[in-house]
Order: sequence, then structure tokens, then C-alpha cells
Amino acid sequence: MAVELTYVLITPYTILKSRTGGVMARLLSRTDLELVGAQIFSPTAELTKEYADSVYETIGRRDKESATMLRNYIIASFSPVNNVRRRVMMLLFKGENACKKVYSIVGGIHPDAKTRDSKITGETVRDTYADLLLDENGDVRYFEPAVLTPPDYEYSLERLEMFAKFAGSQPNLVEHLQYDDNQDIERTLTIIKPDNWRYPSSKPGNIIDIFSRAGLRIIGCKIFEMPIKDALEFYGPVKDVLREKLAPRMGEKAKEILERELKIKLPANSANELTGIVGVQYADDQFNQIVGFMSGKRPDECPPEDYSKPGVAKCMILVYEGKNAVKKIRDVLGPTDPTKAPSGTVRKEFGQDIMVNTAHASDSVESAQREMGIVKMNCNTVSSIIFDYLKGRGK
Repeated sequence: MAVELTYVLITPYTILKSRTGGVMARLLSRTDLELVGAQIFSPTAELTKEYADSVYETIGRRDKESATMLRNYIIASFSPVNNVRRRVMMLLFKGENACKKVYSIVGGIHPDAKTRDSKITGETVRDTYADLLLDENGDVRYFEPAVLTPPDYEYSLERLEMFAKFAGSQPNLVEHLQYDDNQDIERTLTIIKPDNWRYPSSKPGNIIDIFSRAGLRIIGCKIFEMPIKDALEFYGPVKDVLREKLAPRMGEKAKEILERELKIKLPANSANELTGIVGVQYADDQFNQIVGFMSGKRPDECPPEDYSKPGVAKCMILVYEGKNAVKKIRDVLGPTDPTKAPSGTVRKEFGQDIMVNTAHASDSVESAQREMGIVKMNCNTVSSIIFDYLKGRGK
């Protein structure tokens, strides 16, 4: 069976209500498909109309009622309000029979009052997060689909190029969101680390759901395979900290082991010498483990010419914006050591140890700016992934 590329659009209302994590948890845990791309973008009035018209044209061939409902919804919910554009999150899934698999998890739309309620079982994304309210005549009074996704492969192909052109022309960080009070508005960077992506799991979505308690807005995201070069720069400050904290302790421990095993008494200053011989090597090995964990490749096991190549470990990077964003996210994340993290924090719920602690968050506004530069947060691969796929199909 051919490999397909399909998309899911998480609607502005779903994002506004902080349901993004719950939707993603459902999508990621119930399929063997690969999440290959993610981007937040703000539709213009022109894109909204183009998308709404294309949906009506395609769906209307077999179901005029649903097509009209969807077109009206897209125009009303995706269009800018008072020149303020709304946020949509696009997720790209790739794999065999991708469209059918994703659509079965999302669920269909049942505008028929006689059959709709009987088809709601709680299994699908729309069963849980969508709303469809009808009046006494069976006419639609309120409609919120939670997400939009193509029902079949041809439908997907008809829209992918449209979204690729728009996403590629937009900044990866949404600008000019409105706040009641602009004082203390900050941006902070988070990484959902590779240990959450090793097999289909609800963990990435659940982590985003916990982060949503901070009351902040997601203004940018991307799927990223961190090159060794970026990991070395990103975690560079940690190397000196590890040498400072770990090396002396390992020097003392090495002295104790040698004295015990060899049954000799070493000079008092031998611990200092062993710090340079053993302790620094141990600290550097710990640093290489961190880089290897994030990139999938240890730098001491790869030739330098491979340092700039994409890593082999997936992570998801998100940028949150809002009042006191740095502190709020770090409070929800919890301390580096999951065993010391308070209940309800990300690391307490999902972390394993100091190394495999499930997520990263910037420790200051300055660090966030530095880290966003390293991971090239202004760039996203969603557009190129779509165009490369369509090119491979001869589109």
C-alpha cells in the first residue's frame, strides 16, 4: 500500500479552549503513523475563503448539507476578527493508508438529527471535543468540529498544496496577539524530548495538556530532529557545570575505590589529580550522553563532518507567550530530577531520571531567545515536506 501524507487542522476554538493536548494525545496514541510536521499559522481572509470554497466544492458533490455547514463554519471561525488573525495548528501525518486511519480517529460529522446522537460513542476526537447543537426543527444552531481533516486521499491532495504555499509564506511565530495588559509578556521555549516519541503514545499530547494549565498561548511549534552541532551549542553551558559539579565528586570517589580495592592509603592531594584524570572524563561522558539523547548520536562516536546532519531522534518544540511565561512553564514542568518534582508536574508524571526527564523549558527570557536561535525557530519544514511529497507524486 502506498505511503500517504495527510493533515489535521486543530481549529482556533480548540486552541483557544486549551484542548490541543487532548486532541493530539488521541491522534498520536491510536495510530502507527508518523507525525512528520507541525506548524501554527494564522489564516488570512483570502486563505479562509479559498479553503472554505474548496471544501464546499468537494464535499458538496455528495453531501450539500454538510458542505454548507463546513463552509459557513470555516468562514466564521477562521477569518480574522478586527484585523486580528486567529491561530490554527496543522499536523502532518505520514504512512500507509494515512487518510483513512486519521479520519477514523477524528470521526465524521453527523448533521442528521435522527442519526447523530446514536453515532456518538466517545471513541473519536469529535465525539469528545466537537459540538453540534440542533434546534427543534433539526436545523443546526451551533457547530464546532474541533479539528478538520480530509476524509480521503484525493481530498487531501487537493488541499495540501494550498496549505503548503501559505505556510511557507508565513513566519513560524505568530505575531501581534492581543492582551488585556501587555506588561510582563514573555516568550519561552519548551521541548518535548525524544523519549516521548519512541513509540505511538499519548504522552506528547498529555504533556501539552499539562502545560496548558499555565494559561499561556502557543505561538509557534515544529517537529525537529536536532543535529549534533545544534545539541552541542544548545547544551554547551551545561558542560562546564557538569565539570564543576561532577568532576571533583568523581575524583573523591575514584580515590575511595582505589584505596579500597588496592588496600593502600593515597596522598590527600591524589583526589585532585584523579579529578583531572577521571572526574573530567566522567563529566564529559555525561555531557556526551545528553547530546546523544537529544540528537540520537553521541558526538564522540560520529565524525565531525556528520555534526550538521539532521539527528535521528525526534522532538517537538513549542514557543509559549504570555505574562511571566518563563516562570509559569517552569513551575508546571517541575525540577530537573523527577523524583523531587511536585505531583501534577510534567516531570513527576512522565520523567524517569535526571537524564530522561521528558521535557525542557527555558530558564530565562534571554535563554529562550538564545535557544530559539539555535533551533531556528523562525523556520519550519512543513511547507517543504508537502512540496517534496507532491513532487514525488509528479504533482
